[in-house]
Amino acid sequence: MALHPVLEKVTARVIQRSRPSRGAYLAHLEAARVKGPQRGTLSCTNLAHGFAAFPANDKLVLKEVKKPSVAIVSAYNDMLSAHQPFEHFPAIIKDAVREVGAVAQFAGGVPAMCDGVTQGQPGMELSLFSRDTIAMSTAVALSHNMFDAALYLGVCDKIVPGLLIGALHFGHLPAVFVPAGPMTSGLSNKEKAAIRQRYAKGLATREELLEGEAKSYHGAGTCTFYGTANSNQMLMEVMGLHLPGAAFITPGTPLRDALTAAAAQRAALITEQGQEYIPVGHVVDEKSIINAVVGLLTTGGSTNHTLHLVAIAKAAGVVIDWDDFDELSAVVPLLARIYPNGDADVNHFHAAGGTGFVIRELLDAGLLHDDVTTILGKGLRKHCAEPFLATAGEGGVVFKDAPAESGDLNVLRGAAEPFSPDGGMVLVKGNLGRAVMKVSAVKPEHRSVEAPALVFDSQEAFMAEYKAGKLDRDFVAVIRFQGPRANGMPELHALTPALANLQDAGRRVALVTDGRMSGASGKVPAAIHVSPEILAGGPLGLVRDGDIIRLDAASGTLEALVASDVWHARALATADLTPNQIGMGRELFSMFRNSVSEAEQGATTFPLPSPIQTTVSLHDAGNIGNSMPGSDEDFLINKKA
Repeated sequence: MALHPVLEKVTARVIQRSRPSRGAYLAHLEAARVKGPQRGTLSCTNLAHGFAAFPANDKLVLKEVKKPSVAIVSAYNDMLSAHQPFEHFPAIIKDAVREVGAVAQFAGGVPAMCDGVTQGQPGMELSLFSRDTIAMSTAVALSHNMFDAALYLGVCDKIVPGLLIGALHFGHLPAVFVPAGPMTSGLSNKEKAAIRQRYAKGLATREELLEGEAKSYHGAGTCTFYGTANSNQMLMEVMGLHLPGAAFITPGTPLRDALTAAAAQRAALITEQGQEYIPVGHVVDEKSIINAVVGLLTTGGSTNHTLHLVAIAKAAGVVIDWDDFDELSAVVPLLARIYPNGDADVNHFHAAGGTGFVIRELLDAGLLHDDVTTILGKGLRKHCAEPFLATAGEGGVVFKDAPAESGDLNVLRGAAEPFSPDGGMVLVKGNLGRAVMKVSAVKPEHRSVEAPALVFDSQEAFMAEYKAGKLDRDFVAVIRFQGPRANGMPELHALTPALANLQDAGRRVALVTDGRMSGASGKVPAAIHVSPEILAGGPLGLVRDGDIIRLDAASGTLEALVASDVWHARALATADLTPNQIGMGRELFSMFRNSVSEAEQGATTFPLPSPIQTTVSLHDAGNIGNSMPGSDEDFLINKKA
């Protein structure tokens, strides 16, 4: 199947735009690569420290400096349901790599915080910045230079992007991502949302609300709705960083453990000392990043990835922006309906055909690049599969072709009969800046709103007005000073039930904010991540109560309908942000607030790779292109830039 022309166009533009930084990145990668095990560069004292506490047989392998050593970098903690299963993974991994002659060491842990626990709390203002903290923690774990590959154990919102950003800064090492899987289905997401809306109206007690939440979030594993955590898992599969179909196998099952063991062995086999060398810096390139954007759009994934994918790409020297998302969204069909874009949860999606089905449909439609490298080698089509336990006595995992037909057309469809011809994520822009709008769960009649602005400096201020019964009218809520520089860009989920109730009552309502809503946003039109934010000079600070705001997904419009002379005569609003900078550890994150980039640039605190002088020979540089696709030509052009 020929590639879709828009996919080709956007990819070519990204490759051209990224040429200097991608070339610099590949030069960094090659400069860090050594022949033989990485630990061979250490002094005897360094190396002795690195294996002092290890069992005798493993110590011997490390001492001989012949076989690969695999790092385990884990986001385990036992408070968060999605990460609690990781407690037992290191033992499985260590046993598995011994079977292929390698050694695994627990290199380090990274923090893992949950937006679901911190929602509406001061700690939520650390959430976005925890991504870059996790990346730095990953770098610390790998800084000992003991390792030839790494396994990354993470699932949720900022954890997987942070781990991948950290991994890409060690791009010469192979990387395999190891998920824990979703919890089994409990109370349906539709019922949970209904209880939340009743509680917001005062029609349900706190005890009823807590009981509903506990029945929904009831065991080990990821939350089952399609928010950022499960979007992460989908993207790791589309980018070829998981074993096929690994994302949505529930924890505590034989298949889950077998997949963990298989992932560990695969990491050992793709080292310099293994069957084939596949560094993560070549798995993640311009084409795999475009594949990730397509995978996000076709499944109605989390808008948080309009930040995270930009940041991940940046770590690999690839530059993407919201225009790329917007153009692809116009031609990528919506193939999945998973809550909040439908009633099903991720377990239902997996049972209907899952990620292997989606990848195959998109490849056959010319909407994904097959000519990429994954952890399985050349070609994404190898990931059009799902895992099963091998027959009795054999052990391990076998992979079978993904189902030819969807098991439930209400949840999953082929490219020839999509739920929608577009991906449901649009760029809106105008005199208020640029913003992302997710419309896959918004009915067409609600996708355009023109109404007076009501301006708030926090979601708490909005909720106080709502509870006081003062918002029973048409309006556009402008929630400002919620960007990364202002207060760390917390998610604003408290607004969703209230705005949904007003919309259900017949009011024309919408939200415009420089904050986040994520994949759990729903049926109310919302322009989010408005960029630049006010503290970066963004025009959202010029809006006043009563200004008519036009938000229109069809035309891509985000405008304040204010006379030009009046608009330009206004001064940017100010706010006392001191309360957002103290308490719950927020003072420790001032360096992030002071240095963070704009939302459209990924809200990152690290730069694009810059060119370096290297002593790599042209012969050695050419060798990395023998089995790798992508930008090796760019590498040769830019390595002496």
